[in-house]
Amino acid sequence: MRSLDLSPLFRSTVGFDHLDKLFESAFREAGRDVSYPPYNIAKLGQDKYRISMAVAGFGERDLDITAHENVLTVKGQISETEKGVEYLHRGIAQRGFEHRFQLADHVKVVGARLQNGLLDVELVREVPEAMKPRKIEIGGSASQPRVIDSKAA
Repeated sequence: MRSLDLSPLFRSTVGFDHLDKLFESAFREAGRDVSYPPYNIAKLGQDKYRISMAVAGFGERDLDITAHENVLTVKGQISETEKGVEYLHRGIAQRGFEHRFQLADHVKVVGARLQNGLLDVELVREVPEAMKPRKIEIGGSASQPRVIDSKAA
């Protein structure tokens, strides 16, 4: 596996060192089977997103959704297996899984629901007022210089 050197990028930026970890985790995930269960990521508006996962056979008790810092983790593990059932064909996979989604700054999980075998996780970007762009007024008059010290030397 090739390593990606981002040091030239860090010479002209401040606070983006977490990108190194993001790329590293993306390349690590590329080597794993992350296609089960299948999922979609949809952008529903300017600041609204939805992750939909096909989790047929999983109930609410079998799923665990955790948001910690900027990582959303969805885990599935069947807690109870059917007793006394002999399958002639088993096409609905119910193996355990764990998906990690890296969330951008200020993206929050606002809800989740399980309906018709689909797990929908709703996300929204909520940028705090202090982080939004604001106009800075220039004060003072250019014709009137400010006096720092009025004493003569």
